[in-house]
Amino acid sequence: MRISAAYTAYENEPLKTAFGFKGNALTYLTQSVVYLGDGENYGLGVGVQSVLWSDAEVFSAFGEDRGNEFMYSITQYAAKILCDREFRTPQDAIFAVIPECLEYARRITGTSVKQTFVLNALVPVDMALWVLYAKKNRIECFDSIYRGRTKNIRLATIPLVTYNTDISEVKRMAESGTCIFKIKIGSDPDRDDDPDKMLQWDKARAKEIHEALRDVKTPYTESGRPVYYFDANGRYDTRERLLEFIDFLRQEQILENTVLFEEPFAEENKIYVGDIPCTFAADESAHSIEDVKERIELGYKAITLKPIAKTLSVTMKMAEYAEKMGVQCFCADLTVNPLMLEWNKNVAARLSPLRGMKIGVVESNGAQNYVNWDEMCRYAGERDDKGSFYELTDNFFSSSDIFETRDHYLKRIKQQNDYVEGL
Repeated sequence: MRISAAYTAYENEPLKTAFGFKGNALTYLTQSVVYLGDGENYGLGVGVQSVLWSDAEVFSAFGEDRGNEFMYSITQYAAKILCDREFRTPQDAIFAVIPECLEYARRITGTSVKQTFVLNALVPVDMALWVLYAKKNRIECFDSIYRGRTKNIRLATIPLVTYNTDISEVKRMAESGTCIFKIKIGSDPDRDDDPDKMLQWDKARAKEIHEALRDVKTPYTESGRPVYYFDANGRYDTRERLLEFIDFLRQEQILENTVLFEEPFAEENKIYVGDIPCTFAADESAHSIEDVKERIELGYKAITLKPIAKTLSVTMKMAEYAEKMGVQCFCADLTVNPLMLEWNKNVAARLSPLRGMKIGVVESNGAQNYVNWDEMCRYAGERDDKGSFYELTDNFFSSSDIFETRDHYLKRIKQQNDYVEGL
């Protein structure tokens, strides 16, 4: 692969309400677009920027708008430095530019930007590379890129319960068939960064949700009841505080229905969790194979895969090593658009079900959060199931639709660039 042309574009999509986590909140999400051409073919990639998720310190230091400007600048830089360079595969290209982009990100922000921030910026570049690679090599289905270990014919969607999600909505989703819930904890209720207040808020929230779902049944979990996936986003500061919350979950009979507990500590807080009776998952702290190895040594028994947030190229390396070590993998969302959801579904469909689940899972919360979700489904060319499950047919596994160009995003490239080679 030799890239001869690179262009970028973006658009901002508003959210229905402020999206609260990590003690802060997002109000919109930037959709970034990358076009890469080699003179004969081109690939179009799409990404969703989540500055708060990828580096909360950048978000706090610069705010939502400036943080998004920084991330988009990294996307532009990555596309530019790929030009006139030759690579054998998309993975070769991405792993070659990560160090350069990390150095650039730290230079323009003046901070020690987390690698996840850079990976988030590289997602549309990575997707464009894979689409171009598929066209050049006449690849017709996702199996030729990532085969995985299984084929799930049904995926349970994992909706996101944010700090602001009303309990009536949680109950409605459960009664409509939702069997696994991702629950954001780590709130800062009085905006004073008091860890004790956070802990009390988390306890109350977990109990409130559990009480609301106490009588709901489902055939898709081992317990026969909806299960929980808590996401702390690194907000817990000590092992003792975490143990107090885990003990509370045990006392309230919530722990027995908890299949995952993600990122209890900040990534630099390397506390061992292997002796705590809960399946802990690494997300933001896992940027690379080396990080995955370290988290496994710290007792983490699951890895959150985000091809839509850390690039497909990096994700495949992580999944391969984690599965070899007997560590669970699953695909989480970044409130991505419908096109990116299809990429996430293709990876999730090829992963073994989580312990406690009878079917595969994929997090999907775009419909909950985007103002224009229905319109995004139309111009992305994807069908919005709007249900609690994705039923996957033989056509899903054999289709090449994932590599097709979406006119809406191509139009954005043309609108925001004076000249586009190959078009």
